[in-house]
Amino acid sequence: MRSTSTRQRGEPMSNEARFRQNVQDYLEGRATPEQVLQMNQELRSDLDSRRAFREMLNLDSALMEATKEMMHETAEVTAELSEESAPQVQFEPTPEKVSASSPDGGNNHHWVSLLFLIAASLMILAGSLVWFAKSPEFAIVEYAAGAQSLSTGMTIGTESHFIQAGTVQLVTTRGTRIAIEAPALFSFESAQRLQLKHGRLAADVPQEAHGFTVITPTGQAIDLGTKFGVDMPEAGEAEIHVFEGEVVAQSTDGGNLSNLRNSQAFRLQSAAGTPSSFRSGAFIQPGEVDSLSAALQAGQPKRSQWALQELRDDPQLIALFDFETEQKQPGKYRCVQGRWPGSQAAEFVNVGDHMKLDVGGERLWPQLTLAAWVRLDHLGEPYHSLLHTDGWDDTKKGQVHWMVTRLTTMRLALRDNKLAPSDRPNEGFPDSQTSVLPEQGRWVHLATVYDSDKKTVRFYFNGKFDSESKLSQAHPARLGPAQIGNWNTLDRTLSGRIDEMLILGRAMSDAEMEHLFAAGNPYR
Repeated sequence: MRSTSTRQRGEPMSNEARFRQNVQDYLEGRATPEQVLQMNQELRSDLDSRRAFREMLNLDSALMEATKEMMHETAEVTAELSEESAPQVQFEPTPEKVSASSPDGGNNHHWVSLLFLIAASLMILAGSLVWFAKSPEFAIVEYAAGAQSLSTGMTIGTESHFIQAGTVQLVTTRGTRIAIEAPALFSFESAQRLQLKHGRLAADVPQEAHGFTVITPTGQAIDLGTKFGVDMPEAGEAEIHVFEGEVVAQSTDGGNLSNLRNSQAFRLQSAAGTPSSFRSGAFIQPGEVDSLSAALQAGQPKRSQWALQELRDDPQLIALFDFETEQKQPGKYRCVQGRWPGSQAAEFVNVGDHMKLDVGGERLWPQLTLAAWVRLDHLGEPYHSLLHTDGWDDTKKGQVHWMVTRLTTMRLALRDNKLAPSDRPNEGFPDSQTSVLPEQGRWVHLATVYDSDKKTVRFYFNGKFDSESKLSQAHPARLGPAQIGNWNTLDRTLSGRIDEMLILGRAMSDAEMEHLFAAGNPYR
């Protein structure tokens, strides 16, 4: 879309014309930071400007689609020309040799030369059309962690890319860094406009790239100088999460422009939009992909598989959930990418999301080890349920409740157990000492070891011993029907992912815990 202003040279530009020129330059990817700032100020303060902005966006999108259709038709014509130009020049043999100096021979020579000239011209035209249709380069792949279709150093134009596994980090020609996690389907319209058909991305936009826009099937997010994420499921509605700065959000089928700021989230519904729970940790951030890629190159997935096989061979194994089987556990949750490209993890997003399991039978377990890789989205709820047996019945002593508390520490509570008088509890239960808050938005290994004979509860973070709580009364652990992710809708929920949940009927040692973490660590 090009400017249609008829302003004479030297004539001052009106506020409306200046605004439209700023928007036009933004849509064409050549707006200066000052222009973007002026545009943002008018969008925030003037209703008519927001309406005009929406109309120009809609028109630009329509023109973009028309251009794509024209380019597609041009490519088809080019292919036909390339196939038909050379074979059309045919020569029939004659019984007599014709002299080039004869009138007929001169005439033949003239037409042969003309035919060659036409054929050459058609081939040049075809080459020109192919060159014209060639995609420009809008971004480059900085890191590719397990994404087979993309490699480090690869340039990205307007072509569509589908990544079935892994994570990639791109940097646009304007300096925006984008981390995209599989499965995802995306394409660039320009260095400032990216279409995300489905997938999850996080963008870090520098000042010179303000105005970077992510377009989804249910709406778009327009940067006003920020770090933000977009989650577009294959079936559902897009969500925008603002980590820092400000974003303008608008649904595809109308609705007002919504300004989102730090720690706000918005669901882009088809006709309007609604606020959503902020989940910053749900996104792999630019800067995280390089350490994920380094772990892959170091062979961490194989080490992790060896460690898991050792656990599967352990005679005291109660359960090991790696979420890789086709048969899903009952419940309500998402299956998303786990720590390794192509692997799976369970993700819990909404209140009520949960996974049901029934392990351990009616047997009582004097010793118990619980461990899992966890990626917490946020820590706003009173308790984040990791594993809760159904009920808290005083007739079933030893029922197990494992969680992250409102104090951002870990807790293991067993029914009718009591702390020793020498222990100083936070709320009357065995708690860890280290906060998981610094690990929010990254994979962290959480573990606890219970020993009813020794009357101890030990906690571990990322393979390192954290603290030990002493008990004056300790019942053997009782498992059975239980839930991961949500125990009730009031205060025991979970927002995040869980990978490789281990339930072991013995006490793991400090050395074993360190080995389990080191083998499964997705970062280097």
